Amino acid sequence: MTVLPASLTLGSLRVETPVVLAPMAGITNAAYRRLCAEQGAGLYVSEMITSRGLVEGDAVTRSMLVFDERESIRSVQLYGTDPAYVGKAAEILCAEYGVAHVDLNFGCPVPKVTRKGGGGALPWKRGLLAEILEAAVRATAPYGVPLTMKTRKGLDDDHLTYLDAGRIAQESGCAAIALHGRTVAQAYSGVADWEAIAALAAHVDIPVLGNGDIWEAADAVRMVEQTGVAGVVVGRGCLGRPWLFRDLAAAFAGRTVSTLPTLGEVRDMMRRHAELLAEHMGEERGCKEFRKHVSWYLKGFAAGGTLRHSLALVDSLASLDALLAELDPDEPFPTSELGTPRGRQGSPRTRVVLPEGWLDDTDGTGDAVREDALEVTGG
Repeated sequence: MTVLPASLTLGSLRVETPVVLAPMAGITNAAYRRLCAEQGAGLYVSEMITSRGLVEGDAVTRSMLVFDERESIRSVQLYGTDPAYVGKAAEILCAEYGVAHVDLNFGCPVPKVTRKGGGGALPWKRGLLAEILEAAVRATAPYGVPLTMKTRKGLDDDHLTYLDAGRIAQESGCAAIALHGRTVAQAYSGVADWEAIAALAAHVDIPVLGNGDIWEAADAVRMVEQTGVAGVVVGRGCLGRPWLFRDLAAAFAGRTVSTLPTLGEVRDMMRRHAELLAEHMGEERGCKEFRKHVSWYLKGFAAGGTLRHSLALVDSLASLDALLAELDPDEPFPTSELGTPRGRQGSPRTRVVLPEGWLDDTDGTGDAVREDALEVTGG
């Protein structure tokens, strides 16, 4: 029987529960991180920000670096394709923002990112990957801040990169590597390949974190047992279900818990989420940000279409309270939704959009695509 890890060690950083909230664009802002952290211990990573935007003082990029007053461990994910920019951005995070953990994104499958050689496309260039990781480790090491990276299996099944990426991460001084068990071509479709995650865990000596198809706490336990990972990364599984982190904390502590909240309890969670968004963004903007979460919270419940539509247009906490009062507080949680995918899935791509000639050289540094995008929305 596999003994579950009780905690996660990333360099000098100890995470009480070996669970990481995956960065999700437009989702994992300070309010949502606080909401999830209230449910259970773990590491809660910010939305992905661009290195160039941070270094050049872009107002939008800087505005994303907001932390909750109770966020004791600040964790940020960076995107970049230029070692100089990434290194400088990592230094800024440590020196100016008091960040305790920096993660680098080499897994984003969004075409506008991969066509620049970034995200999940970048590990194909082994030399460039090494340069970026080494620059970032040099920048964070003086502050005692661990650097990690997240990646995918590869571009597609014919162009796998994850084993080389793991070796390079270890040689560069990374504290851990997280692997999403899908290729860039799969995006979020299909089934995550946990065998690849197990292969990476056996291939390197640094901690490996597994990501993909963790919809319930039992899935996290099963992933650890099947792959030997040191911890798990949870993304879409917690959309509309922040209490999943309560179940995960219990599972890694050796307790079996499956939270099945009534609609009344879900309603209270929705109100708390909107309240935190309003605190961080102002009431009007916070309520507008909350709208995207309504369908996830109510997935599987019997709430009528008219009410759902009204909730998706909410513009104040008062109007939200009035609408939430219409929900049946005694309606049980729809168990049919347990273990099912949440969030975007889509279809696999017939081809990955890459810079011209990208596949010609696996060991180069991709000099022609060192320019970072200022605006990126993947993760």
